[in-house]
Amino acid sequence: MTKYALVTGADRGLGYELAVQLLERGYTVFAGRFMRDWNQLDKAVYAYDGRLITIDLDVSDDESVRQAAIKIAGYTSKLDLVINNAGIASGKDDEIFGEIDFNAIMGLYNVNALGPLRVTNAIISLLMNGEDKLIVNISSEAGQINQTWRESWYGYCMSKAALNIQSNIVHNQLKNKGGRVLVIHPGWMKTYMSGKRNDSADVAAEEAASQIVETLCQYRENKEVLTHPAFLDYKAEVMSW
Repeated sequence: MTKYALVTGADRGLGYELAVQLLERGYTVFAGRFMRDWNQLDKAVYAYDGRLITIDLDVSDDESVRQAAIKIAGYTSKLDLVINNAGIASGKDDEIFGEIDFNAIMGLYNVNALGPLRVTNAIISLLMNGEDKLIVNISSEAGQINQTWRESWYGYCMSKAALNIQSNIVHNQLKNKGGRVLVIHPGWMKTYMSGKRNDSADVAAEEAASQIVETLCQYRENKEVLTHPAFLDYKAEVMSW
């Protein structure tokens, strides 16, 4: 039986690699794309015999999300897996004794916290028709409340903390209907989240994606419904909230 997945922010980096890993495991993947001038997805379409379907998707825009959900519903009546991966980072140097760009922080919230909520809300009926009913939210250790060590980067950290509490609330609504939420910290990756590739980071996106997909597949097969969603790093180690 064909399994269907949606991956947001799949143009490049972790999102692209997650899409590829799922395709290699037999999924049909709807790949949310934001950057029309980045052609990595276009090149991959031809390699997967119609199982990679690109969807224009700006998670910060209500209408874009609504139209994406309509397009997906034109292909299938179900989704088994949704990976809310799309995210941005900025304002690393914001600190309380200096300048804080509050407009930029609102932008971070709109993408990192409200974006996954928009997407989940728009596709929830498709997810409930699926077999696995699994939402994976790509979060960060930056969103931990009781472990934080930073003295700046307010917007990013706060937006990921908001995503974490959102994940718990959505899980509470889904767990009695056969659905679950899994929260993943992907590690410090060599990706483009800040606008340019960060080659000084610890983990290649390919490595993180491979381990994340292995983790979510194991989680999928374990049918236990937890009181709260699991919060794991990309190596499947338990994270503190």
